[in-house]
Amino acid sequence: MFTGLVETIGTVTSLEPLDTSASGGGGTSLTISDCEEILTDAHLGDSISVNGTCLTVTSFDKTWFKVGVAPETLRRTNLGSLQTNSRVNLERAVSASTRMGGHFVQGHVDTTAKILSVTPDGNALTFRVQPRDKSVLRYIVEKGFVTLDGASLTVTKVVDGEDGYWEVMLIAYTQEKIVTASKKPGEEVNVEVDQVGKYVEKSVEGYFARSAGGDFNILEKIVSRIVEEKLKK
Repeated sequence: MFTGLVETIGTVTSLEPLDTSASGGGGTSLTISDCEEILTDAHLGDSISVNGTCLTVTSFDKTWFKVGVAPETLRRTNLGSLQTNSRVNLERAVSASTRMGGHFVQGHVDTTAKILSVTPDGNALTFRVQPRDKSVLRYIVEKGFVTLDGASLTVTKVVDGEDGYWEVMLIAYTQEKIVTASKKPGEEVNVEVDQVGKYVEKSVEGYFARSAGGDFNILEKIVSRIVEEKLKK
C-alpha cells in the first residue's frame, strides 16, 4: 500500500532483459540508483513503487536497488519503455506511522494513458490524458483522486465517451518532485484509479443482483432522476 506521495526520483542504471533471477523469467530486471534516502531502512522483499508499479526489492546497496519486472507488468505499464538513465518516481510502502497525505494507492496499474496536451496555467501545468482502456473513465470523477506514474493527483476535468479524457493540474512544487512534469504530448503515464470507486461499483452491483433480481433498470431510473433534478437547479 502506498500514498501516492513520491519520495524521490531515481535513475535507471541497468536493464537486464530476459532475466531469470529477479523477474521470474522472461521479464526484465531494473537497477535503480541515486535513491539512497529511501534505502536507509530497506530489506530484501520490500515493496517499492516505481512509476506507480509495486515491485519487489531483490537486492540493494546504499545507493541502488534491483527489482524484477514480469512480462505481464511490462505489457500493462510504461516500464517497458524505460532506458538507461530514465528517471522514475519512487515511493516506499506505507508504515504504521505514515501520514496519509495522498490517498490509498495499491501500486497495481490499471492501464496506461497518453498525454494529449500540456498547457501552462500561471506557474502550474494542466495535463490532459486519454486512457488506453476507456473503461476506466467510469472511475474518474471531477475533484476525485487518480494516480499517474505513482503520484496522487486531483482530477480537474472529465470528458466521457470514446474520445474521453481527463485533466489534472501540477502545481510548481509538484513539478519539481515527479518525473511526469517533464513528459511531453504523445508520451504515456501509468494510471491507477481510486480503488474506492471499484468497491462501490461492486457493492451496488451485488445489492441489485440480490434485491432486484438483477434488474439494473431500477438503478438507471434512480440515476436519471438525480440528473434531472440537478439540471433543473
